[in-house]
Amino acid sequence: MIETHIARPGPAAGATAKPRWGMVVDLNRCVGCQTCTIACKQANDTTPDIQWRRVIDVEQGKFPDVERFFVVTGCQHCAEPPCVPVCPTGATRQRDDGLVTIDYDMCIGCAYCVVSCPYQARTIEHDPQGYYGQQTRQEKATAHPERVGVAQKCTFCQPRIDAGLAKGLMPGVDLEATPACAASCISQAIRFGDFNNPESIVSQLVREQPSLQLNEELGTNPQIRYLYTTPAVPGRGAAAESDPDQQERLADPANPLVGAVQKFWDWRAAMNWIFGGAGTGLAIFTGLLAAAGMLEPLAGRALLALAAGLVATGLFFVFLKIGRKLRFWRAVARWQTSWMTRELYVALLFFPAVLLTLLAPQRGLFLLVAVLAAAFLACQAKILHRARGIPVWRAPLIPGIIVASGILEGWGALMAALAVAGIDAPFALQAAGLVAMAASAGLWRAYVGTARANGIPPLARAVLDKAAWPVHLVGHVAPALLLALGWAVPSLQQGALLLAGVAAIAGGALWKFVVIVRASFTQGFSLKQVPQRGSGERAAPSRLAGDSRRPLST
Repeated sequence: MIETHIARPGPAAGATAKPRWGMVVDLNRCVGCQTCTIACKQANDTTPDIQWRRVIDVEQGKFPDVERFFVVTGCQHCAEPPCVPVCPTGATRQRDDGLVTIDYDMCIGCAYCVVSCPYQARTIEHDPQGYYGQQTRQEKATAHPERVGVAQKCTFCQPRIDAGLAKGLMPGVDLEATPACAASCISQAIRFGDFNNPESIVSQLVREQPSLQLNEELGTNPQIRYLYTTPAVPGRGAAAESDPDQQERLADPANPLVGAVQKFWDWRAAMNWIFGGAGTGLAIFTGLLAAAGMLEPLAGRALLALAAGLVATGLFFVFLKIGRKLRFWRAVARWQTSWMTRELYVALLFFPAVLLTLLAPQRGLFLLVAVLAAAFLACQAKILHRARGIPVWRAPLIPGIIVASGILEGWGALMAALAVAGIDAPFALQAAGLVAMAASAGLWRAYVGTARANGIPPLARAVLDKAAWPVHLVGHVAPALLLALGWAVPSLQQGALLLAGVAAIAGGALWKFVVIVRASFTQGFSLKQVPQRGSGERAAPSRLAGDSRRPLST
C-alpha cells in the first residue's frame, strides 16, 4: 500500500478555502511500467485507441553518451488553460479547484480545444472500436456513448475526488479519493494533492526539490510539476536547440518528444479559410466600390451573392467536420472569449445584410456588408491564431497574413468575375492588387523567415521552407506579371486579369493548405532540465563528500 507513511495535513495547516489540485511526477522514480496508463483505462473505461494518461519513453544521445527516462503526460489542468476560452459552447470549463472539465452533452466536437492544447492531452473519437473487433459484453456494459464525437481527456479522476471529499477523505492521502494513476503507481513517482495547502505532499515536494513544467515557456502554468533531481545527483540542463545533436533530434519524427501533425483540423478546416478569405475579401471590395458609386448596383448585387456563396461554402465545410452536427447551434454560447462564437455572430449579421442589399440595394447597405465582411475576416484570423497547441498557427504574423491574403484573394475573385462578365476594371483597382500582392508577399516572407525565432519546430519549418517559393510564384509573382502583361498589351487585358485573379486565389489556397494541413505539427514536449542518468557523459557524477545535496556520512 502506498501513501501510508504520509502525514494527513489538517485544514488549519495553511490550506486556503479552495484547494488547487495538482500532481508531482518524479522523473527519477518513474520506471516506465505503464501501470498508471492501465489504471487510467480501467478507471475511466477508455477505448483501445484512447489514452488519457501516457508514459513517454525518452531515449536519446549517441553511444556511449546515452540516457533513458520516462515522462508521464496527460491533461495538465493548467492555471491558464488555453482550451477554455476558445470553446464556443462553454463545454470546456475550469472549476474553482482548478480542474479543467468537459461537459459531453454541450460539446459539439469542433476540436478547437484539441488544437489549442499544447500538451496533446485531448482527442475526439468518432467510431469507437472494441479490442477484438466486435465489442465484448464487458465493453458494452462500460461504453460511454456520450463521449462519441466530442472532446475527451484526463479529468484527474474528478468523480473519485468529489466522491472522496463527500466522504471526508483526503485526495492524495486516501487512495479511494486519489486519481487512479497516482493511487496505482508502484514506485510512488506520481503524487497528488492540494498545491494551496503547504502541508500537502505535493507542496512539500516542490518546496524541497527543484521542479519544472512541460512547455513552461507558453505561460499556461500547468499543474503537473516534474522533479528531476535526487538528493545525491542533480539534474542537468537539456541541450539547446542550437546544439547540432539537439537539432537532429528535434527534426526526427521518431523522437517521442517531437509533436506529430495534428489530424483534427484537416482539409475541411482549410476549406473554411480558403473560401472564407476569398468570399470576405470579395465582399469588402464590392461593398466599398458600390458604396462609393464606382460599381453598378446590379453588378454589385451579383458580386455580393457570389461572395456570400463563398463564405457559406466555407462554413459548410466547418459543419462537415464537427462531431455532433445537430448541436451546432450551441456554438453561440461563449461570445465573451471564443473567436469561433464571434465569427458565428458576425455570420448571422452578414448573410441578412447581403440579403437586404440584394432586395434593396443602397449605398449604406453596401458599406455595412463590407464592414461585416471585414469583421468576419478578422474573426477567422484570430481563430487560427488562438489555437496555441500548433506553433505555426500561433505565430504573431498569422492574423496579418490571413487578413492580407483574404484581401488579395478577394481582389482576385473580383478581377476574375469582372473579366468573365466583360466589365473593364479601373486602373486604380488593378493597381490596388499590386499593393495587396506586395503586402501579402512581405508578410509571408517575414513569417517564414522568423519561423525559428517564433518557436516553430524544425519539421514544420522544413514544410514552410519547401512551400515558400511556390506560394510566392503562384500567389504574388504570377499575378503581378499578368497585370503587367495586360497593361503592356491592352488586347490581352481581360484574359490577363482573369488569370491574375485565379492565380491570386490559388496562391492563398496553397499557403492555407500548407499551414493548416501539412505544417500543423503539434507542440511536442520541451524539458528545460532532465535527470542526470545514463552512460558516458550522461552518467551521474560521483558523489562528493560534504555535497550539500546529501548528508555527510556518519
